[in-house]
Amino acid sequence: MSLQVELEHYRNVLIVRLHGELDHHTADIVRFKMEDAILHGSSDHVILSLKQLQFMDSSGLGVILGRYKQLKAKGGQMVVCDVNQGVYRLFELSGLFKILPIHENERLALTSLEVVS
Repeated sequence: MSLQVELEHYRNVLIVRLHGELDHHTADIVRFKMEDAILHGSSDHVILSLKQLQFMDSSGLGVILGRYKQLKAKGGQMVVCDVNQGVYRLFELSGLFKILPIHENERLALTSLEVVS
């Protein structure tokens, strides 16, 4: 299975929706697209929506952590939403939830960033 990356700009937030599998074969695609959107867009924050992400390995964790650090360095925030159980467990084991807030859906994630819809 492959990976599709959907990017949407909403006010000052970049919403990244991942569909498929985020692994060592697809990690560079996600890294490049997110990095480019963060550097060249007007987004201060990122919502990572993982509703359609079926699989992720440590390469995916690395990409997410790298973009988190990139955002943090420019004063932004990253939040995660719609995480399925398998991916949730990986986040939990890696300790990423200690630095990345998780929300039930995109609407709650936007609210947490104080972006009113």
